Amino acid sequence: MTVPEPDLDAALDVAAIYAQNAKFLWKSLSRAGVPDGDLPDALQEVLLVVHRRLASFDGSSRLTTWLFGICLRVAATTRRRNRRRREETVDPRLNVHALIEPNNPEALALARDAKRRLDQALDQLGPEKRAVLVMFELEGLSCAEIAELVGVPKGTIFSRLSSARQTFLLALQRLDSRDLRATKASGGTR
Repeated sequence: MTVPEPDLDAALDVAAIYAQNAKFLWKSLSRAGVPDGDLPDALQEVLLVVHRRLASFDGSSRLTTWLFGICLRVAATTRRRNRRRREETVDPRLNVHALIEPNNPEALALARDAKRRLDQALDQLGPEKRAVLVMFELEGLSCAEIAELVGVPKGTIFSRLSSARQTFLLALQRLDSRDLRATKASGGTR
């Protein structure tokens, strides 16, 4: 999977960058942990940063690598802000009910719990490791494809993926332990 690079000799502007890279930017923000409801605002923030910093882009790296770095920083800021305000955004276009058996509240509750656990475990990862884990495990990209997108050596991707897997599994174990303690404390009725 390659992302087309614009002709750097041509004048770069935010509109052209958006036109050529909107899907890449959206996916990068999502991979880095921006909640679905915050994606439009985060994308706008990325484009504002691109607008302010475009003159400093010297072409020494691929444009997508530069954009990915901006996405990671914006995602980290968004996630930090969301933790402070303890607000959960909900994307009304996300219809969880369509994925679950109709009229089955138990299945819906299990699906919500699984998503919550996945999000909590992924939140334990830094944006770079989270993005690599999501691209490899959930989107099925190869390490070579990820390395090309991110603009780092393939060995770095292998290292980040290994570390991300370990951190993710430890986070899931901590969540299991916490849930088990909560169940025992509530008398097993949870």
